[in-house]
Amino acid sequence: MDVINHSFYKKISVFLVFLLTLVTTNAQNKELNLENVKKSALEYSHNIKNGKLRAEKAEVARQEAFSQYFPEVEATGFALYGFDDLVPPIPEVLPNGIDNIYSIGATATQAIYAGGKIRLANQLAQVQLDSREIGMEESIDSVILTAETKFWQLINIQEQQKAIQASKVYLNNLLKQQEDLLDAGLIAKNQLLQVKVEKSGLLLRENELSNQRKIALLDLALYAGISYDTSMVATKSVKTEIASPELKYENPKLGLQSNNMYRLLEKQVQAAQLQVKNEKADLLPQFAVGLNASKFDSFNNDFGIDVQPIAFGTVTIPISAWWGGEKKQIRQSKIEVEIAENKLKDGKDQLTVGIMKSWYDLLNAYKQIQYAKDKVLYGTENLKTQKDNYDSGLNNLTDLLNAQQSKEEAEAELANAFANYKQKEALYRYRTNQLEIPIIEE
Repeated sequence: MDVINHSFYKKISVFLVFLLTLVTTNAQNKELNLENVKKSALEYSHNIKNGKLRAEKAEVARQEAFSQYFPEVEATGFALYGFDDLVPPIPEVLPNGIDNIYSIGATATQAIYAGGKIRLANQLAQVQLDSREIGMEESIDSVILTAETKFWQLINIQEQQKAIQASKVYLNNLLKQQEDLLDAGLIAKNQLLQVKVEKSGLLLRENELSNQRKIALLDLALYAGISYDTSMVATKSVKTEIASPELKYENPKLGLQSNNMYRLLEKQVQAAQLQVKNEKADLLPQFAVGLNASKFDSFNNDFGIDVQPIAFGTVTIPISAWWGGEKKQIRQSKIEVEIAENKLKDGKDQLTVGIMKSWYDLLNAYKQIQYAKDKVLYGTENLKTQKDNYDSGLNNLTDLLNAQQSKEEAEAELANAFANYKQKEALYRYRTNQLEIPIIEE
């Protein structure tokens, strides 16, 4: 019997351990931390997938342009069969006549000089590939920025819910106190109803925040490719002790050489300049050499002609291009260069202003946190004072409820200020190319 009981308890223990592990695993799966959200967003993003496809396509185009350095080789062949003789019999020369003929041949052509178009085509293809790779980097940064923004929005709502919950506990205790005082005949019923009205308003705000959290969670889950579950919670805790941006980032980085948007504008200018050179190449002569080897005979070997190799060369001089449409096309391409250069200058100014705006927004967001902390400190102390005064009969219930609501609003403002700071910080790091990209294991 003891052996049976021991076996039974052992099985129960194993089952409980398994159940605890399962519950812990499920709880972990419902937690959302910023690092995992960013990784999931990077893996799921359709923009990044399309960026990789565009880069792959540009690489194939570059390989295609490089293949123009090699000779062009083609083979041809044809055959004819006549039901009557194609060539009638010729005594002593062609006694049987010919009713079939065939020809096979191969030609190899190598461009010696094409006005530089082959070299320019390779340079343009490389610029296109570089642009696609930069665009993919920009897509990655954009996904990281959006994921962080949505994550901190969810954190903001969760922290406001905590403030609501704390107020709810406080009002429940106050409501119980009012009920006791009413039963003792020390207060009028309207004071009890006043607390109930305040609690009803609190429950309404609680319901609104609950719905906002579900929407924010759905938005984040869809963007990051995460299975939506209303029980999921963002686990990043709010830390109000944040170092000043001036200590953390020193001075704003206005150098744009590593900025992806600026690099893309530079590539557009480079591509426009190469296009002008490519258009000018149409005005230059082109040289090519080649080799042809062919055989012409009948299936009866009546001709007996061996393979005949022939070397040839070609020269093409585009004379009319000097006053035709090609000349006008060069002018159009030069205008495109000027447009691209103006866009680069304008983009540089806008990017510089954007960086400085993000910097000052970050400094202001930091000050908002300090201001919100002071309001919370005041609201907490004021509520305590008002409660003591109310219990002592020195003020009325309205003053106490106003103090409680002010404290709740201050806590919500602090949560909002912190989330706003983290969002402003992410934007600043995005514009100065300082975003932290998580490492995704293949």
